[in-house]
Amino acid sequence: MPPKDQPMRVALVNDSRMALMALRHVIERSERYCVAWVAENGAQAVVRCTESLPDILLMDLNMPVMDGVEATRRIMAATPCAIVVVTESVEDKATQAFAAMGAGALDALNTPVLGMGGDTEGQDVLLAKLDTVARLVSANRRMVPETAPAAAATPRPPRRSEERLIAIGASTGGPAALRTLLSGLPAELPASIVVVQHVDEQFARSFANWLNEEVCLPVRLARTGDFPKAGEVLVAGKEDHLVLQRDQRLGYTPEPADYAYRPSVNAFFDSVAAHWGGHAVGVLLTGMGRDGATGLAALRRRGWTTIAQDRDTSAIYGMPRAAAELDAASRILPLDEIAPALIEAMETTTMDKAGQETG
Repeated sequence: MPPKDQPMRVALVNDSRMALMALRHVIERSERYCVAWVAENGAQAVVRCTESLPDILLMDLNMPVMDGVEATRRIMAATPCAIVVVTESVEDKATQAFAAMGAGALDALNTPVLGMGGDTEGQDVLLAKLDTVARLVSANRRMVPETAPAAAATPRPPRRSEERLIAIGASTGGPAALRTLLSGLPAELPASIVVVQHVDEQFARSFANWLNEEVCLPVRLARTGDFPKAGEVLVAGKEDHLVLQRDQRLGYTPEPADYAYRPSVNAFFDSVAAHWGGHAVGVLLTGMGRDGATGLAALRRRGWTTIAQDRDTSAIYGMPRAAAELDAASRILPLDEIAPALIEAMETTTMDKAGQETG
């Protein structure tokens, strides 16, 4: 969170006077943030970012001249900054919101509504999101390297089962990357898939529904008590961390409470490394910050295949880069090569199992 004497600069991009009034009301009453500038459409925002780059940009979707999706794409290509989609109804505009997130927006939430008495509905949600993004921005600027033990030093413990799990973590640019990856996997994939995508809890169900319509594998939110099931994709659905428990069931926990990333990829990867009794593959996709890197290293120390998306195909090369710096990824691949690598890994596991049975 920014110091009180140095408020973070927030730019507003919206063509609605009422929306701008509500956003200004929330930001100007906060001691942590101030309005950097206002743009009425995406084209203006692209120009303003070249003139005065804000710390955080709140982007609407439907605007004249240039919409929020195209503006996000152009800003992230020329002058990258932390963009959050703020629109009238995220649920009604889910396809556009996911397109913006695929272009580099961090998250999406509904526009606050200014009430008659001066209260603003949605104010607490917006401020909480700004606080989370502020922590990510600050951490990204510091870029303090994490440390992890040598990834190949620890042998894999004996397996307790032959169940197979693909654990995937993603953040900025993740929705589009996940659609591409999951679309490349067959419906009869002999592995369960669990996804942790940095997304607001109120948006998680729409995200899972959108993915379910885009890929052949069934996709739904992970519920407390779920067992990962072959051929099914489970998506983290709360701001509490999704974790695998000792009994192989999924659950949610608020701890660690001090993690800026919620839900945290590290928390999930670490729990898989600690408790999964079969074979697993870890995948870390595009995203701002360093979440998932040390968790991917923990998976690699189990002797499992770990994959990080490469620089050229990442919307933001933050999380995969952190994994590469830690030597946490046994393979660094372009996005379109990750699905074939996962299929190969599952086939290799099947052949290993057949060899053990006939040997």
